[in-house]
Amino acid sequence: MVSSVLDEGIKGYGNGWLILHHEYEVIVGEHTPAPNLYEMDYDELIALVEDAMKAIRTRSYKNGYDQGHFDAEIEAAHGTYEKSDQQKRDEVVAQAKEDVETLKMRNRLSKAFTIQVIERPKSRSVEATAKVPNSRKAFYGIAKCAPNDCFNVHIGKAIALRRALGLVVPSEYLNVPQPTEVRVGDVVRGRMAFSMDTYEETVGEIEDGKYKYIGGDFDYTEDADLVIIDDSRAGEGE
Repeated sequence: MVSSVLDEGIKGYGNGWLILHHEYEVIVGEHTPAPNLYEMDYDELIALVEDAMKAIRTRSYKNGYDQGHFDAEIEAAHGTYEKSDQQKRDEVVAQAKEDVETLKMRNRLSKAFTIQVIERPKSRSVEATAKVPNSRKAFYGIAKCAPNDCFNVHIGKAIALRRALGLVVPSEYLNVPQPTEVRVGDVVRGRMAFSMDTYEETVGEIEDGKYKYIGGDFDYTEDADLVIIDDSRAGEGE
């Protein structure tokens, strides 16, 4: 146990040892215990959520600044860099996933609503309900994909949940670019080679120059004329 801290090092009790400052490294400092959410009152929870959201916004701003600085360096070295429609869509999907988790976290802490989100991929829609606890009062939100657009359940959940909670829906959710790259897990629509008939398949593998479907059939990647109709990729870590 340390008795005193001297200019040249730290000393033990009595005629104990002396360790010079350059001979040791502090590996454990002061530790602030995490707050117990279940023991905090409502106002404290709200303040904690607001502090967390402020920290997230600050971190997002810094990350955006760092990315902007990096992009500027790339532009200076290689010319203007324009993101592809696929990259823009990937960013919106990632934003929607984070948005849904943040909204759910805020609601768990505030206990303002009982939230239910129902995915309806067959009808290419998502429904959300925000019910007031111990009450018949509830708010509803729905997101339905346009016939010619690619359905993405993550964007749909963000739109439906925001509408149920009475929040503004970001314009990028409503004007997201269509996907341009077929990936594993995508649901695609193709056309028969010698007829006007169409088929829908889920891509299970992409290898050996083929799109291999879950059902066992395949298309050659160079010859396939596919339209991506659902890029939610549930179960594929997307």
